[in-house]
Amino acid sequence: MSAIELSVVIPVFDEEAGLPALFERLYPALDSLGLRYEVIFVDDGSRDRSAQVLREQFARRADVTRVVLLAANFGQHMAILAAFERSRGGTVVTLDADLQNPPEEIGKLLEAIRAGHDYVGSYRHEREDSAFRRIASRMINSLRERTTDIRMTDHGCMLRAYARGVVDAINQSRETNAFVPALAYTFARRPTEIEVAHAPRAAGESKYSLYRLIQLNFDLMTGFSAKPLQIYSLFGMLVSVGSIATYVIVLGKRLLEGDSFGRAIAVIWDRDILQFLLIGVTLFGIGLLGEYVSRIIEQVRGRPRYLVRAVIERDPPA
Repeated sequence: MSAIELSVVIPVFDEEAGLPALFERLYPALDSLGLRYEVIFVDDGSRDRSAQVLREQFARRADVTRVVLLAANFGQHMAILAAFERSRGGTVVTLDADLQNPPEEIGKLLEAIRAGHDYVGSYRHEREDSAFRRIASRMINSLRERTTDIRMTDHGCMLRAYARGVVDAINQSRETNAFVPALAYTFARRPTEIEVAHAPRAAGESKYSLYRLIQLNFDLMTGFSAKPLQIYSLFGMLVSVGSIATYVIVLGKRLLEGDSFGRAIAVIWDRDILQFLLIGVTLFGIGLLGEYVSRIIEQVRGRPRYLVRAVIERDPPA
């Protein structure tokens, strides 16, 4: 039997309403490619009937469908890693279940892989999201680029292709907080990006709130760069120098105005010239250090990144 050429990985979390529409478009799109493929759905602890719908779809297309059921909700990227470790394709493509990126666009990514690229990212053309989500995404993209060496035009677009070598490298990484596209970018030799179509969600609601977007950016910054700590240290040094200079200036001004030395010092401390700024800087620094420390704690614990409840497949790999 010929080797599987393409693995399509789709994480699923509470997508019961949109799955039938996904099935109707996904399988014809993949059949038209004329290659041997597999589809790996990963149910990330859905609270609705998504797992049952995936079981029913497996029964209909058991020849190309595999279903991984996680024991709880471990997050989108842990779900992707669970599929990566079980994928058999020479190329692996990730796709969201909400149909915002049409499965018909997978062919574009495969063309870029055939052209010699080992990682193909994508960015959405004319995003169909709300203005709030577009603005928040742009802000976070900009901040990420300034604090890490990861260059992704649109980190929220999960329609991406990975060569087998990059997938194997990702599978060897044992990070507890993993952002798959960023890991791929660091391992790839010839990464590229292409533009893909974008559409409104077929059903359901987005799982990414503003808090989740901010949390994602902190994960990216603390997981792929020490630059935030360096910037904070530099800023702290500048504030300290500025504070000393300010106190010297105020003290000199008071003395020149005729105040006694003791009175001048008392006025300075009573006014607390930079109190609020210094408190803000301190609190931000503590929070930033906390992010790094929490990652260290999670890594040292060595707990499983995810737990698999069941794998539904017809021909398990040897």
